[in-house]
Amino acid sequence: MILVTGGAGFIGSNLVRMLNDKGIDDIIICDHICETDKWMNMRNKRYIEYIERSELLGRLSDFSGKITHVIHMGACSATTEKNFDFLYKNNFEFTKALWKYCADEGISFIYASSAATYGNGDEGFDDEDDIKKLMPLNGYGYSKQLFDLWAEKEIQSGNKLPKQHVGFKFFNVYGPNEYFKGSMASVIFHTFNDVTKTGKKGLFKSYKEGYEDGKQLRDFVYVKDICMVIDYVMDNSEVNGLFNLGTGTARSFYDLAIATFESMGKIPNIEFIDMPEQLRGKYQYFTEAKMNKLRKAGYKEEFYSLEAGVRDYVTNYLMEGYKIN
Repeated sequence: MILVTGGAGFIGSNLVRMLNDKGIDDIIICDHICETDKWMNMRNKRYIEYIERSELLGRLSDFSGKITHVIHMGACSATTEKNFDFLYKNNFEFTKALWKYCADEGISFIYASSAATYGNGDEGFDDEDDIKKLMPLNGYGYSKQLFDLWAEKEIQSGNKLPKQHVGFKFFNVYGPNEYFKGSMASVIFHTFNDVTKTGKKGLFKSYKEGYEDGKQLRDFVYVKDICMVIDYVMDNSEVNGLFNLGTGTARSFYDLAIATFESMGKIPNIEFIDMPEQLRGKYQYFTEAKMNKLRKAGYKEEFYSLEAGVRDYVTNYLMEGYKIN
């Protein structure tokens, strides 16, 4: 039995699809759907039970001796969230409780960290460096950093650990099933919608020397690659640690927009717009995952290029009426 938290969300529902495609349907989905339409991501999935987030910790004892893996994708993922107490409770304390459960049960724990822990990137993006020096730019990134630091202390302390413990610092993930994320959906999703409605796309102007308008750089990673990596670590229980999960290649928002226009069969029409004041001091102009650590752990598969990933996403999902994966 596998527990997937955030299983109705973007990455989590793609992971449930990956498990179903492998013939696994002995799955518990935990999420906090509330009045959103995330339930639509569950309609074509096979699972045995849905548990609302607030009930999960009280229900875990019901599954003692039955669960083999906890894949923890459930969190407040809004980088703009201002309520730090909420972030602390959901992204730190809740994750600690699941780690301790996995340690007590002797099962695997795979969880989502974030590239937001790297802050402005002054310390680089190397997952083999000391994470204590990182300075996140927002409360979301800091809540993820707090758990990474706590987990590191647990590992060094000699305390009981999960059978397997793997964290992933996700970079800019895009792909099917992100349709219900609102403003936090990928720029590809928003570009597709903007082009469909207006025929053009607005990209932020640059406010940092050395970067042209729209040429801010990100490591964009397709959600299908995320699933393949997590599938790999599930099949290789000796893999432990905190890993970057991007492609290792930074690309510009301009490149992304061009790829989206071309995948739609449209002539590019890009304009540059002012960045909101509240973002200017907390904006990452460059992210690029160092991927050596994951490669050393044995992962050999190539990642989708930006053009290939955007083409698959746009033509097979977005242009098919937001097809659910």
